[in-house]
This record gives sequence, structure tokens and C-alpha cells, in this order.
Amino acid sequence: MQPPRLEIRNIVKDFGGRRVVDDVSLTVMPGQVTCLLGPSGCGKSTTLRIIAGVEQQTSGSIYVDETLVCDGDFQQPPEERHIGLMFQDFALFPHLTVAQNVAFGLPKGRVTDRVHHLLDKVGMTAHLDDYPHQLSGGEQQRVALARALAPKPSIMLMDEPFSGLDDRLRDDIRDETLAVLKSEGTAVLLVTHEPGEAMRMADEIALMRAGKIVQRGAPYNIYNAPVDIEASAFFSDINVIKGKVQGALTDTPFGQFLAPGVPDGTEVDIVIRPQHLKIDFDRGGRGPNPTPEDGTAARGVVERARFMGASSLVEFRMDFDGSILKAIVPSVFLPKPGMPLWIMIRRDRCFVFPSRAAT
Repeated sequence: MQPPRLEIRNIVKDFGGRRVVDDVSLTVMPGQVTCLLGPSGCGKSTTLRIIAGVEQQTSGSIYVDETLVCDGDFQQPPEERHIGLMFQDFALFPHLTVAQNVAFGLPKGRVTDRVHHLLDKVGMTAHLDDYPHQLSGGEQQRVALARALAPKPSIMLMDEPFSGLDDRLRDDIRDETLAVLKSEGTAVLLVTHEPGEAMRMADEIALMRAGKIVQRGAPYNIYNAPVDIEASAFFSDINVIKGKVQGALTDTPFGQFLAPGVPDGTEVDIVIRPQHLKIDFDRGGRGPNPTPEDGTAARGVVERARFMGASSLVEFRMDFDGSILKAIVPSVFLPKPGMPLWIMIRRDRCFVFPSRAAT
């Protein structure tokens, strides 16, 4: 089994009396893309700077290819860590051509071969003699990637590298960048606050909050088995239904929900994403019959409906407590405000968490 390309052990960073990185541990394998995902200010960019060597940790250690690069006593200079960097600002030298930018910092020798090889990989050989101001944002990003890869880094650190691109370009550039990085066998640690970007690019997501990694896993697992209500809400809109546990069950207007291991009397939040609600029509004041999969239907009245392109968003005011629930329906479904409809909730798509309001 291959050893990790990057290993972070118990990194802590205190700044101004405040802990901004709190006991972060992480491994990234060769050719793997790991995303540090979290809201602004959660410590993800500080973690990246510590790995790069431009910020010093308070405690903890970092290893590159099983070699110590820093701990509480030892700090290897950034230029000796074999780590590439890509940030929001592409930071190309305006007075150098594309080829000169990619070649910058390379040792003498087979520079031309390496430059041509990388510019061919990123589709920029036609722009060898152009200057950065002559390039589009997407083209500048490709050149920045080639320059970061030129010295053959073991690890690539990327801090929101696609945020400056417009939406139409971003997906194509991300996919192209990922293909090039994987073809080079580079271990990638990408910082982003966008769940969609993390889901699209990552082999593994490390979700950060308040300086800590609160959950790690493959995108599918972290999306479908969130560790708490905040984790579920970070990836998409959610609906929350309140309940109280008795005998490992929670009674709600939608029927009973299992809450194994939760003590009796505990208030819980039952979380479901809008795309997992089921809608049925009103039949003279009656809804569909209960089923084991979907429980009991509860009636709501349409507040508003909006067409979103591939789907429709419908908001309901529920009869039982006046709360608003949102449903996402494929294609076009635009019931008029005031129309009564019945909602059912898929049991296999629900998460039950102890209520934070009760703790």
C-alpha cells in the first residue's frame, strides 16, 4: 500500500488569543483530491498556509512523503517542501510571456520540453508568446496551473482557484484542471466554500467548522449521512420537523420516526431535503393512505411556486403548525397559491438529530 503523500497530524493555530485551527489531522494519497470545505472564517485557508509553510502552526506536525517538513521546533522553508500553490489571484507575471511564466523558477536544462509538455496538456501551446493581459480569465487559469505543475510538486494546494471565473467557464475549467492533476499523480488539497465544487472535484471531503474537521468521507457518504443538522444544511436547503422521543420513536403529523439510542423525552429535529418530499392531490379533504415507506400524509396549502429550469420549487404552509415546508419537483409543477395538497416524507431520506435548541 502506498504511503500518504501528505499527512497532517494534530495541527493547532492560535492567533490573537483565538484558536483558528483546532487539532486538524488529515492524509492525502498520491493522485487523490481532498477538499477542505466550510464557511468563510472556519480555518481552512489558514490550514493551507501552514502546509505551504507561509504560516507557522502553534503545535502539530506535517509530513510530505513521510518526511517531516515542520513541527513545533522544525520548519522547512516553503521552497523546499515540493508543494505547488494556486490561489484566487493567478499571480502571473505581467511582463513575462506565457512560456516565460511557466518556465519561471525551473532549473536550467530541459526547460523548453517541460514548458511545451505542460502547455500542451492545458491547451495553451498557441499562446506561448502571448502576455497575461492578452488572455481571458480561463486562459490565465490554465497558465497558472501549468506554472504550478512545472517543478513537478508532490502536492498541489488550491485556495478557491476557480472563484474568479464566470459560471459558464467554471465547470469546464475545473474538469480540465482535475484531469491534468490526476495525470501528473499529484496529491491535491483544495479549499472551497462551495459544496457543489467539492462534490464535483473531491475524492474525499473534510468538512470544517470553527477550526475543526467535523466530518470526513467520500462525497456520497458525507452528503447522505451528515453528522449533524449543520452538516446537512451546508450541502442543501433542508426542512426541519420538530418532535420528542418516547420509546425510541418520535410522533409527528407525518407519522412515527425511528430514533434509536436517543433517550426518552429528548427533543429532536427531523431533517429532510426538499427533493425528498412527496406531493399528492387533495381528494375532498382526504389525502393518500399511509405507507411504511412514506408514513402519514399531512396537508398544506401552497404559498408560492417557482420554475427553476430543471425543476420547480413549491412552498407549503402546513395546517398542523403553520410552518413552511419546501419541495423540489422535477420539471414543471406550478400549483396556484392557496391550493391544498398533501405531503409525505420518505423515511429512508430522513435524518434525526437531537435538537440544538434543547441542549
